Amino acid sequence: MSTKNASSSIDVATARALLANNSEVLVVDVRTPGEFETAHVAGSINLPLDQVDAHLGRIVNAAGGRVLLMCQSGNRATQACTKLVNAGMVDATVISGGMNSWIAAGGPVERGRQRWSLERQVRLVAGGIVLLSVIASIWLPPVRFVAGFIGAGLTFAALTNTCAMGALLSKLPYNRGAGCDVNSSISRMQDTRRRA
Repeated sequence: MSTKNASSSIDVATARALLANNSEVLVVDVRTPGEFETAHVAGSINLPLDQVDAHLGRIVNAAGGRVLLMCQSGNRATQACTKLVNAGMVDATVISGGMNSWIAAGGPVERGRQRWSLERQVRLVAGGIVLLSVIASIWLPPVRFVAGFIGAGLTFAALTNTCAMGALLSKLPYNRGAGCDVNSSISRMQDTRRRA
């Protein structure tokens, strides 16, 4: 399968205008259920990135009209957009800067139980491991290699725009929140298609 250009993105102001003027446009939030529960765009559906591959065909078939993809900063939404476009979805677009930009621009959100974003959790865990490794290396010098391993992992994550630590953290109960009913999310996509 050839990779198509899936870098289509729009800024928050354009996304808000599009949503205000077209009821068939659907925001699909690919963050964890915990992040979605913390704050999300009203009317959006939650379809976590880790569920996209398993339901790719159903998502593409269910999608109708324009789909705007949202995550915390734009990285996960870009990954989801690439997967969906490569699977045949025609009108998928990333909201640049994700929820961070949406909130900074004054975009309205529905709030629930507050949790740390996945990106912040990764920074805490990676930084904590590096710090503890450096301190422990005072007594046990080989432990410094753990810090080097984390640094190599972060470099690889930046170069490939993936994050193994983030993928692992997303599976923790803290990030599952109330959970996400993928079947319900896909049904909402189909309902939007019927209205279009």
